Amino acid sequence: PENKVNEDEDGLFSILISWLRIFLCCVSMTLTTLIWSMIMVILLPWPYLRIKQGNIYGHVSGRLLMGILGNPIKIEGGQYRNEPAIYVCNHASVLDVILTMWLTPTGTVGIAKKEVIFYPLFGQLFLLANHLRIDRSNPKAAIESMKQAGDAVVKNNLSLIMFPEGTRSKTGRLLPFKKGFVHLAVQTRRRVVPIVIAGTHRAWRKGSMRVRPVSITVRFLPPIGTDDWTLDRVDEHVKMVRDVFVHELPASQRPL
Repeated sequence: PENKVNEDEDGLFSILISWLRIFLCCVSMTLTTLIWSMIMVILLPWPYLRIKQGNIYGHVSGRLLMGILGNPIKIEGGQYRNEPAIYVCNHASVLDVILTMWLTPTGTVGIAKKEVIFYPLFGQLFLLANHLRIDRSNPKAAIESMKQAGDAVVKNNLSLIMFPEGTRSKTGRLLPFKKGFVHLAVQTRRRVVPIVIAGTHRAWRKGSMRVRPVSITVRFLPPIGTDDWTLDRVDEHVKMVRDVFVHELPASQRPL
């Protein structure tokens, strides 16, 4: 039966439907991005209003895009996304970005590599929405940017969304975590809320122009307290949070 499903997914009709879904996503994202870009321009003097408007854009656009793509989605632990926190998520597909845009609360600021500005439409709106870009080729500048991000989070009562692997996993298996989220947690004393996403690596594989009708699960886990976290135990904190993902992910997405 599994082979039959795979053959159906790779049939001409399935491919055409997938391309149509992607085309409709591009059209809808273009329209919503243009609308919210105008809103952002009007709000240029108010940077933190732009963050919240960017979140509203994400809620509307993310839900719309996932509706067009049609993947069955199961969301668990929604009660854990009702407080300012540092949300950390595994990353194996562009769908992870769409899902977190949709599901993270209003007042959440994103952190991405500086090259995000070159992504058509999305990159420009990311900048207009006052989200943060990090120059990963310049460690000193990256550290200073993270410090400024922490100050802004506390001052404006914001949350953060981060992908601690730093890049998409090609296989869906969990990659090593970078340490930035721990430094921010120590600075802000925000609790860490893991978001465990399963199935997106099969639904839309890295480098592919096909979306498959695979079920996706998004699980918000109970917040992890950071009041006793210290910088001399960064590696220990990173390992503890990553071990949560290793335990909660399906076997096909755990590191080998």
